[in-house]
Amino acid sequence: MNPETRQKARLWLALVFILGAAIGGVFGYSFAHRSYAATQGPTTLSEPERRAKRMAEMTREVGLTPEQSTQIDQIIHQAHDEIKAIHDRTDADVDAVRQRAREQTRTLLTPEQKPKFESWIQRMDQEKKRQQQGAGK
Repeated sequence: MNPETRQKARLWLALVFILGAAIGGVFGYSFAHRSYAATQGPTTLSEPERRAKRMAEMTREVGLTPEQSTQIDQIIHQAHDEIKAIHDRTDADVDAVRQRAREQTRTLLTPEQKPKFESWIQRMDQEKKRQQQGAGK
């Protein structure tokens, strides 16, 4: 074999080795990540499930009696309902301000800009909706 052919062979061998290592790393990470994720339970609990879990922790750590646990659970449930009502009112106020700002913005846009703005608004609203669903709101 001449030196030029030998050098090309080494280069191809190194390239194939590096490519194999990279592909192996990607597949290994993907497999390990999927395996780990499968062992984890659902990460989003409903409000009653979350409250029951917290009450169990509090009962265990504080040493609550069953009567205390029931009464405190009722207190927490009532507080949650009140807080949710406040959030709903606040969200409505925020939405009103957002709509007013959008209307004011529309008055400044050219006819060519308005469809682009509406498209942008739709993307922002969809992103906000996804974030709220991810947060369990």
